[in-house]
Amino acid sequence: MAFNWQTFKTRTLTAIIFVVVMLAGLLINRWTFLTLFSIIHFGCWWEYLKLTEKIYNTKIDIAIKYVLMSIGFVLFLLIGFPNDTMYVGSKDGSFNFKWLFYLFIIICIAAIFFQNKKIPLRAKWLLALGFIYISLSLGLLISLYAKQRYSFGDQISTTDIHLHDTVFVVPPYFYPASIIASLWINDTMAYIIGSLIGKTQMSKISPKKTWEGTIGGIVLSIVVIFLLSYFVFHFGILSYALMILAAIVSITGTFGDLLESKLKRMANVKDSGHIMPGHGGFLDRFDSLLIATPFVWVYVYFFLQ
Repeated sequence: MAFNWQTFKTRTLTAIIFVVVMLAGLLINRWTFLTLFSIIHFGCWWEYLKLTEKIYNTKIDIAIKYVLMSIGFVLFLLIGFPNDTMYVGSKDGSFNFKWLFYLFIIICIAAIFFQNKKIPLRAKWLLALGFIYISLSLGLLISLYAKQRYSFGDQISTTDIHLHDTVFVVPPYFYPASIIASLWINDTMAYIIGSLIGKTQMSKISPKKTWEGTIGGIVLSIVVIFLLSYFVFHFGILSYALMILAAIVSITGTFGDLLESKLKRMANVKDSGHIMPGHGGFLDRFDSLLIATPFVWVYVYFFLQ
């Protein structure tokens, strides 16, 4: 496809604002981190609900939408905080989200009971998958913050990585930031390479995605992450672990992009939303993150200890 400078300019300007907001949420403290991904969670769920309505040509009552998003959010917190407790200030004043989750389940059953419009069974299954697709994935991203060795309310500043008998001390946002950086590099390089030399269509699901752009984005993401971590941040042997992480993110993230494209194709829409000019909505922006995060979580917890 031909390179469109106007589209690239719009995407770039929007991306700059997006990067600033993301970096602020990621780096300032644990509360900005939680706030950022809570907003992303609700944004993705809202668009997912709208897509489901369009796919099955049905209407979901607004009360049920809010209940589903709320249950998803509590699930997101329970996964992010595996001890089922989020401490606010100190452990003496804790709140157990498990009971709140049970309460929302009861509310959900009641809401569905009073649902006036009939929702197709397949639509209900798609709605149920939203808890895995969105809430589980983003919950695991929260779990990666400091690898949950501490309570989210504790005073924490570092976490450690054990690799070949070497301990690397890094900030708690290290893994989430690494995932997002890998995705940004992959998406940017895939778009540029695909626009310049892309000729071979990768899938009918996403007509603009080419094999040249996809492979180029994956390779360059791995290379750039390695060069940055080895020569700029001087991580040494950890750079090779990050290179593997970048490969996992780039490959699985591509499938995440295709999955969301499939949902949009089924709903017959171009974008899932319009919050970001040139980039679409929340799902358009975080589709790769939703699929890549669980795979990185497995890699981190089973291979980087």
